[in-house]
Amino acid sequence: MHYPKAKQTLMSLAVASACAAFMPAHAQEAAPVPDAATATDPASAQAQEATTPSSPAGVQTVLVTGLRASLESSMNLKRNATGFVDGIVAEDIGKFPDTNLAESLQRISGVSIDRSIGEGSKVTVRGVGPDLNLVLLNGRQMPTSNLGDRPGRAYDFANIASEAVSQLQVYKSARAETPTGGMGATINVLTARPLSRPGMQASVGVKGVYDKSAENLPNDVQRGDKITPEISGIYSNTSADGRFGIALSASYQERNLGFNQAAVSNGWKGPFRGDENNWGTIPQPGTPGSENITNRPDPTDVYQVPQNLNYNMNGIQRQRTNGQLVFQFAPVKEITTTLDYTYSENKIQTRRNDISAWFNFGPSTSSWTDGPVAAPLVYTEIINPAVSDIAMGAADFATRTQNKSLGFNAAWRVNSDIRLELDAHSSTAESTPDSPFGSSNTLGTASFSRGNTSVDFSKDFPVLSIQGADFARAPQQVTGSVFENGYVKSEIKQLQTHASWKMLEASELKFGLATTDVENRSAFSIQQRDTWGGATVPSDYPASVFHQESLRQYFDNIDGSDNPALFNTFYTFDFDQVRQLAAKASGRPELYLPKTTWNTDQRTREKSKSLYLQFNTDWNTALPIHTSFGVRYEKTDVTSTALVPIATSITWVSQNEFPVTFGEPNFTTLTGKYHHVLPNFDADIDLRSDMKGRFSYGESIGRPRYDQLTGGQVLNNLARVNGGTGTQGNPGLLPVKSKNIDLAYEWYYGKSSFVSLGHFRKSLENYAGQSKLVAQPFNLRTPVGGAYWNAALANGCAGADTTCIRNYIFRNFNGQPGVVRGTDDPAGNATGVITGQGNDPIANFEINTYANQKAARLRGLEFNLQHMFGNSGFGFSSNYTYVKSSLKYDNASIGEQFALPGLSNSANFVGIYENDKWSVRAAYNWRDEFLSGTFDGAGPNPTYVEAFGQFDLSVGFNVNRNLTVQFEGINLTDEIKRIHGRSERQLLLVEQSGPRYMLSARYKF
Repeated sequence: MHYPKAKQTLMSLAVASACAAFMPAHAQEAAPVPDAATATDPASAQAQEATTPSSPAGVQTVLVTGLRASLESSMNLKRNATGFVDGIVAEDIGKFPDTNLAESLQRISGVSIDRSIGEGSKVTVRGVGPDLNLVLLNGRQMPTSNLGDRPGRAYDFANIASEAVSQLQVYKSARAETPTGGMGATINVLTARPLSRPGMQASVGVKGVYDKSAENLPNDVQRGDKITPEISGIYSNTSADGRFGIALSASYQERNLGFNQAAVSNGWKGPFRGDENNWGTIPQPGTPGSENITNRPDPTDVYQVPQNLNYNMNGIQRQRTNGQLVFQFAPVKEITTTLDYTYSENKIQTRRNDISAWFNFGPSTSSWTDGPVAAPLVYTEIINPAVSDIAMGAADFATRTQNKSLGFNAAWRVNSDIRLELDAHSSTAESTPDSPFGSSNTLGTASFSRGNTSVDFSKDFPVLSIQGADFARAPQQVTGSVFENGYVKSEIKQLQTHASWKMLEASELKFGLATTDVENRSAFSIQQRDTWGGATVPSDYPASVFHQESLRQYFDNIDGSDNPALFNTFYTFDFDQVRQLAAKASGRPELYLPKTTWNTDQRTREKSKSLYLQFNTDWNTALPIHTSFGVRYEKTDVTSTALVPIATSITWVSQNEFPVTFGEPNFTTLTGKYHHVLPNFDADIDLRSDMKGRFSYGESIGRPRYDQLTGGQVLNNLARVNGGTGTQGNPGLLPVKSKNIDLAYEWYYGKSSFVSLGHFRKSLENYAGQSKLVAQPFNLRTPVGGAYWNAALANGCAGADTTCIRNYIFRNFNGQPGVVRGTDDPAGNATGVITGQGNDPIANFEINTYANQKAARLRGLEFNLQHMFGNSGFGFSSNYTYVKSSLKYDNASIGEQFALPGLSNSANFVGIYENDKWSVRAAYNWRDEFLSGTFDGAGPNPTYVEAFGQFDLSVGFNVNRNLTVQFEGINLTDEIKRIHGRSERQLLLVEQSGPRYMLSARYKF
C-alpha cells in the first residue's frame, strides 16, 4: 500500500500512543490505485466506488474489464487492504466470473462451499461452518430463511443472481467496525452505485441452460423443457451535473434439473460393541444365528446395522427473480445520499419417487470388514413368509423464499478531515410453502410381498436385493403419509453511524454506534397418518395408476450399480392422483392435506447495541509500517418464545412404530443476555516496494443457531420400542468466541502476479455442545414393559419379537382398555392399535439440548500463486488451504463427541487465456473429505462428506466491442457426491446429478 510519508514527530507519536491506549482502529486511507478495485470497509459500503466521506479521499475506482483485469483487481484488493482481505471483482458491468456467488467464493483460499441442487449454496471459511459466517449486502447485515434448515443462520447464496454484483469481499481478520457474527469470516456483497460511474452504463444478457440431470428421471417426476431461459439486465445513468443517479438491475432465471440418491436415510442403528447383546445386535457366538456371520466383529470392535435403504429420484424446477433499484442524490459535492431497494425471490418445486426397504432387526446373516470399526459388506434379514413391505413413495411440494431490503445512506464530508455517515435499513427474508400440499410431504405405498432382504455395501452404490416380491399377489396400496407446512421469517432493522477524523500528520480516528434488532420466527405443522400397514385396501387403487420403472438406469454413473443382484423393478405414480384416491377411500380427506395452523411456533428476538473505536496510523520508519488498533463493545438481549405441542399419549401401531399423540399447544418464554469487548490489532510492513508482511490479532464471535436458543421442549412424532426423542433449546447460550492470529508474507512480483503464504490460528470457546438428557416429559405411558407386554413374554414371546408380542396382545386382550384390533395382514398377523395405560411404564425420551461446554483450536496455512505470462494472454490463479485441529471425531468411540464440522483441506486452479476476441477460463475446485455432522438420523454418529472435485469451463467470444457470446460448462466430469458414517462402507448417501451447459449472449450499450 502507498502510505503517506509525513514525518512523525515525538509529540504526534506520544499522542498517537495515548489514543491507541483507549481508542480502537479502522482501515487506513488508500492512495489511488490505477486499474484496481479498492477494498471497501463493510461499514462504509454504501460509498463503494464513489468519492464520498466514507471512502478514501480521492479514490476513484477505474472500470476494468475481462478475466485478467478481474484477477488483477482482486489481487490489488488483497494488497491494499488493512488486515486480511480477499475478494473477487466483476469482469465488467453485469458480468461476474461465475453464475453463482458461492461458486465464485470457493475460488478464494480458505473458502469451501456446500452444494444444493447442483450449485453452491453455503460457505465454510477456514474450517468455520456456514452458521458462523456473516454475510453483508453493501455493509448491512442480511437476514436468512431456509425451509430446508429452518433454525439455521447460514446465508443461502443461491438466492442472489451474480449479474448485479460488482465485488465480493471476504474479511478473514476481525474488524472493530464490522457487525459481529462472522467468526470465520465476514463476506460483503457489493452492488454498483450510479454516481461512482458517471454517464450511462447498460448491458442486457440472455442465456439458455441445459441441465443433463433433468433427463435422467422417471416420467412421474420429470417436468418442464430441456432448455430453460435466463435474462438479465443492468442500467445505470447520471445527470449531466453529476448530482442525480439511478441504477436498475434485474434478472430472471428458470432451471430444470434432477438428482438421484441412494441413502440409509434414517441412519444406522447403534453403535454396538462386538460383545453387546441388545435389540438390533447380531447374535453372540454360540447362539442361534451366529453361524451365519462371516468375519464377526471382535468383542471390542464397534459396529452398526442399517435401519433402512432408500432409492429416491428427484425432479426440481426453480425460478429465481432478482432486482435492485438505486437512487442517489448529491445536493452538494460534500454530501451523497443513497436510497436503495433490493428484492429476490427463489421458487422451487420438487417431485420425488422412491423405493425403500426397512429392517426390523430379526434373524439375519452378514459379513463384515475388519475392526476396530467394522461395517457390513453384506447384510441380510431373513423374512419368512414374504409379507413385509416393499415401500414405494412419492412427494410433490414447493417452497418460495423472498428477500426484501430497503436502505438509506447519507455520507457527509464536513471538511477535509472529518467525515460522517448514517446508514439504516429494514430487511426481511421469508420462506413459505408454495403448494397446496405443503412445504414437504410423503405419500407412502407398498406391496406386502417382501421376503429375505439383502444390501451389498461393498461398492460405492448399495445394492438392494429382495426375494419373494409379487406385485400380483400383493398389489400396491397406500400406507402412511406425512404433510408438513413450514414457515420461516427473519427480519433485521439496523441503524449504523460512522465518523472519521484525520488527526496528526498521518493518523485517523474512526468511531461509530449501531443498534440491530433481529427477529426470527420458525413455525411448522405436521399432518401424519401412521397407517404404515395399509391405510385402506389395494382394490381402492386401479393398477393403471402405478407405472413400472427400472431402477438401475438412474444410478449408472456410480460404481456398483451394474450388480445383477439389484432389485431393479419398482413402480412410480402421480402424487396428486393417488392422494385423491386415498382421501376418497379413507373418508378423511383432511388427513391428506397439510394443516392450516402451526403445531410448533418458535420466535427469537436479539436486540444488540454496539460501539467501536479505531485508530489508524502510518509510521515513516526505515520499512514503512501501517497499524490499526480497534475495540468493539457489543451487548445483546435475547428473548425466546415457543409454542410447543403438548403430548398426551403413545400408541403402538406396528412392530417398531409408536406415534406420539399431541393435544393443544402452549407458549413458553425464556430470556438470555450477554456482552463482549472485542479488541483487534492489524499491522502490515512494506519489506520492499513489492513485498509485504502482515500480522493480525482479533477477537470475534459467532452467534448460536436459533434451534440452540429456542425455548420449549419439542417431542418428535414417532417413538420406538426403546423410547422417543425430542429437542430443547437454551436462550441463555453465549456466542462462540474466537481469538484469531494471522501472519502472512506477500510478494507482488508483477503487475498481475503474486505469491503469498499465510498462517492462521483460532482459539475457540463457548461452543454449544449438543448433548442428550433422558427425560420423561408429560408422564407419557408406553405399552413396552406394561401388563399386556409382560403377559406376552410370560407366554413364550421373546423380548425382541414384537410381532409375537402384538399377536398375543390382540388375540387375548382385544377390547380391553387401550387395545383395538384391526384386520389381520396377509401373513395372518394381527394389526391394530395399543395405547399406553395409566399403569404402564413412563416412556423415556432422549432430549437433544445445548450448553456452552466445548472449546477447540484450529490452525492452517494458505498458499496463493497467481501468474500472468507476459502479454501472451495466458495466466493462472491457484491456491491451497491446509486446516487442522487436534479435536477429531473418534469413530471407534461410543457416545456423544465434540468435533469441528466442516474442517477440510481445499485447492483451486483457474487457468485463463484472453485476447481481444477470445476469453477462456478453466477452473478446477477440490475439497478433501470432511466431517459434516456429529449426529445422524439415529443419534450421536459422525457423517463424513467424501472428497469432491469439480471441473468447470467457460469460453467467450467478442463478436464486436458490444456483443459477447459465451459457452459455460459446470461439473463437466459428472462427479458424484457420497457421504458415509464411521466407515467408508457405512453409506449414508450417494448422489448422482449431472453436468450443466449454458450458452449466452450479452450486449453492452
